[in-house]
Amino acid sequence: MKRITKFGLLAVALVVITLLPRPAAAAAAGGPDAKQEAVATVDINTASVEELMSVPGIGQSIAQRIAEFREKNGPYKSVDDLLKVQGIGEKSLAKIRDRLTVGKTKK
Repeated sequence: MKRITKFGLLAVALVVITLLPRPAAAAAAGGPDAKQEAVATVDINTASVEELMSVPGIGQSIAQRIAEFREKNGPYKSVDDLLKVQGIGEKSLAKIRDRLTVGKTKK
């Protein structure tokens, strides 16, 4: 039997690592494993309670508060205005911010 040297073992490990599937790299490169998932945004000035609930992290009670605050105080000027809604803090807003938008409002 031949003795495997450190160099030989390293070469085999390198080949194995190179051949392993890398979904993250394929997705980043737009390869066949790339997810074609576009993150849909929800306009907090026009969305219904149901549409707001489609955002992960927004349940029925928070969605209802967002809609009620909008009805009572007028349209949101920015997503940061959600901090004025009871139950939404900095941490929860950070988790959902990329899924929300504020469309142009009529004056």
